[in-house]
Amino acid sequence: MLRLTQIKLSIHDDLSAIQQQVLKRLRIQPSDLLELRIYKESIDARKAGDIYFIYTVDVGVKDETKFLTGKIKHLAPTPDLAYQAPKLKHGTQPLTHRPVVIGFGPAGMYAALLLAQQGYRPLVLERGEAVDDRVRSIEAFWQQGQLNPNSNVQFGEGGAGTFSDGKLTSRGKDLRGRQVLAELVKAGAPEEILYQAHPHVGTDLLRDIVKRIRQEIIALGGEVRFQAQVKQFKSVSGRLQAVVLTSGELIETEQAILAIGHSARDTFSELDAAGVEMTAKPFAVGVRIEHPQTVIDQAQYKTFAGHARLGAAEYRLTYKASNGRGVYTFCMCPGGLVVPSSSEAGHLVTNGMSEHARDQKNANSGLLVQVFPEDFGSAGALAGIDFQRALEQKAFALGGGTYQAPAQLVGDFLKGQPSTAMGSVTPSYALGVVPTDLTRLFPDYITAALKEALIGLDHKLHGFAMADAVLTAVESRSSSPLRINRDQTSLQSVSVKGLYPSGEGAGFAGGIVSAAIDGLKCAESLISAFAPMV
Repeated sequence: MLRLTQIKLSIHDDLSAIQQQVLKRLRIQPSDLLELRIYKESIDARKAGDIYFIYTVDVGVKDETKFLTGKIKHLAPTPDLAYQAPKLKHGTQPLTHRPVVIGFGPAGMYAALLLAQQGYRPLVLERGEAVDDRVRSIEAFWQQGQLNPNSNVQFGEGGAGTFSDGKLTSRGKDLRGRQVLAELVKAGAPEEILYQAHPHVGTDLLRDIVKRIRQEIIALGGEVRFQAQVKQFKSVSGRLQAVVLTSGELIETEQAILAIGHSARDTFSELDAAGVEMTAKPFAVGVRIEHPQTVIDQAQYKTFAGHARLGAAEYRLTYKASNGRGVYTFCMCPGGLVVPSSSEAGHLVTNGMSEHARDQKNANSGLLVQVFPEDFGSAGALAGIDFQRALEQKAFALGGGTYQAPAQLVGDFLKGQPSTAMGSVTPSYALGVVPTDLTRLFPDYITAALKEALIGLDHKLHGFAMADAVLTAVESRSSSPLRINRDQTSLQSVSVKGLYPSGEGAGFAGGIVSAAIDGLKCAESLISAFAPMV
């Protein structure tokens, strides 16, 4: 294959125009073009009044060598960027018991999938429900306030990412990232996620995709058990021997990939009590900010707002406050909803979610302020969790103690006055909001950073600080507040050999793709050391 870059299409051009440009650049006839695949798409909106799509494509042609003379600009052989899982070399150490994967979010799912594909027949233990049952539990919470603490937006098949916008961006260059996308496409995701500049799937599609991945794991000899929460980790002389479920069942295993997600606070406590070395780390907390999607479209796309080729506009913004705190937007959901995301009774948590069409009236995003271990008020690995819990309990009380969320208009927040009613932006939070004063929720340094950032970010994205935009609290689960320390080579816990901390909850990822990549890495490490059981 040959890779051709810098193919430029106007926003008004159809995708079929790519082929015409390829034929012109290579000076060939349609019959000479054997294959054409889009590798990458990006958007160029730097010139006022114009928006272009820039493509990199891979093409198959007759007699490739005659084109590689250097006379055709932006043409080179297609590099081999394929993930080399089929060539993984299996280790020789025998496994006494099959490997266990704890947690079935992106990290656990991809670790289990690779293990199954390589013949290791993993056992997956997930505390939450299978996705169809999980949907029913979540709907009962969103509609009636009935929280299932083990199956909710945070816990269950697919992890927290299943009920999100399903963003698939990763800033890293790891080749595993494309493999993550390829597996999603194989399971039913749209093929364009392989090349889009800002790919996403949407919660409606993800629910079926995660089921198909589970079915593949099972078809390859793996086992997936739901409502199976690990309570204890048994080790001897620093080596894992077994895990014990909350039901009391003991499962013997010497190799377990720990992919529990960032909200498994009870499991973190068990790990801490068992002497597994962990370290508190910085993370971020704040609010969800909600605008009309039309405001964001107009700010980003100007005269092209609403164009079918562009869809709902998104943004990613950062700001450095004068008190030294970084402030940034997180998990931006175009045409989405702010959703109730609690996993503990008496705690109020928000998150954002979009379906694939991104066709709801509002856009929302986390607007977060950095917090550091010195802010937590205590020492120890679990101090960040205590900090989160305190904010979530205050938010629950501020909302009236019924899982309604405390909310404030941006205009009132900036003026330092409580909100008494919402304005032109109707909050999308399913259980309803209580107008209030969010300065009662946050420490002064968070309030100050948020106020300053709202003004500063409005200069970057006009309308960001619109008076009727809604701030809904609290967004506290942006990332894990701790890291489970692991050996950099084997990826095993420095305290318990055979335990592989993985993904976002363990502090080694920050999104669907990066968590899945880390799950693959941990599975690869296990595979390189051990032979499959006969």
